[in-house]
Amino acid sequence: MSDEQTRKVIEQFNQAFQLHDPGLLKDILAPNCRLENSGPAPDGSKHAGYDECLQFWTSIAGNEHMTFEVEDVWVAGERSVCRWTLRWGNGARDFVRGVNVHRLENGLLAESFGYVKG
Repeated sequence: MSDEQTRKVIEQFNQAFQLHDPGLLKDILAPNCRLENSGPAPDGSKHAGYDECLQFWTSIAGNEHMTFEVEDVWVAGERSVCRWTLRWGNGARDFVRGVNVHRLENGLLAESFGYVKG
C-alpha cells in the first residue's frame, strides 16, 4: 500500500470527526477493526470488530459540541500517526492533545490506538 493511499484513508477518517459526519467511517473500517481509546485511565477502553468500532467512533464524530483539530499526520506504508487536539468548550482547559497510531490492512483501517497528554 502506498503512502498516498494510506493518507487518503486517514484523511477521510479525520474528516468524519471534523465534519461531524460518521457516515464517512462506514467504508474505511476493516471487518476485524480494533481500537483502543485513550480513556478511561489508565488503559482506556478496547473495542473490536467493525460494528463495535463504528458505534464507538460514531458517538464521538456525531458530537457537534466537540471540535477535532488535526495538527499533523505522518504516513509510512500502511501505518500512520496523527497528532491532534480535541476541544469541548471555550475555556482555557477545555481541550486535550493526543495522537492516534493507525495501521491499515488491505486499504482499510484495521487498528487505531489513541493516546493523550495527561
